[in-house]
Amino acid sequence: MFHIVFDFDGTLADTLELGLNVYNRIAPEYDCQPVGEGEQELFRTKRPQELLEAYGISRLKLLTLVMRIRKEINRHVPEMKLFDNMEKALRDIREAGFGLGILTSNSVENVRQFLELNNLTALFDFIYSGRNFLGKERVIRKMMIREQLHAERIVYVGDETRDIEACQAAGIPVIAVSWGLNRRELLASLSPDHIADRPEELPDRVRQVLLSRAE
Repeated sequence: MFHIVFDFDGTLADTLELGLNVYNRIAPEYDCQPVGEGEQELFRTKRPQELLEAYGISRLKLLTLVMRIRKEINRHVPEMKLFDNMEKALRDIREAGFGLGILTSNSVENVRQFLELNNLTALFDFIYSGRNFLGKERVIRKMMIREQLHAERIVYVGDETRDIEACQAAGIPVIAVSWGLNRRELLASLSPDHIADRPEELPDRVRQVLLSRAE
């Protein structure tokens, strides 16, 4: 079976504003620079490495921050919204005979709670959580081993430059989505297999990727 593996934050769930609010609240505790008003667009035009440097976040601090933000977000899961038309896109892909999975840097508990609240639990075969924010290729490979997935039978869907870079390094096709963290222009500069600008485009993009792989 082919599996379509989705990133969670920024791809399935609209969590950017929530994540920034949590970060700004705890940033002083870690001697990090908060994100000022009007700077959200900066996030969409920069790669993660550039953002970490801009806001004074070392790799060591990053791990601590990610774990703290996961914990803080747990209390706000009911506030998280599924992107418009995403449910229909997921159901269409599932009904076409594909398996669905989630690979996330969020916690499995948070994702499960979100899926339950949105009546989506039955659509997904697995949720895999990885903590290596800047080493997503290794997380992808670990997921493939645990879930017994083969690279030639996976399509990944994500909203960040690091998703594209990790998939290309791991040898799996990637569909970039432009409604999440990074802007379309930045995503396109890394040559993903396809770009989707709206969730309802995803079923066709999946078919296009698989057709191109079969040629």
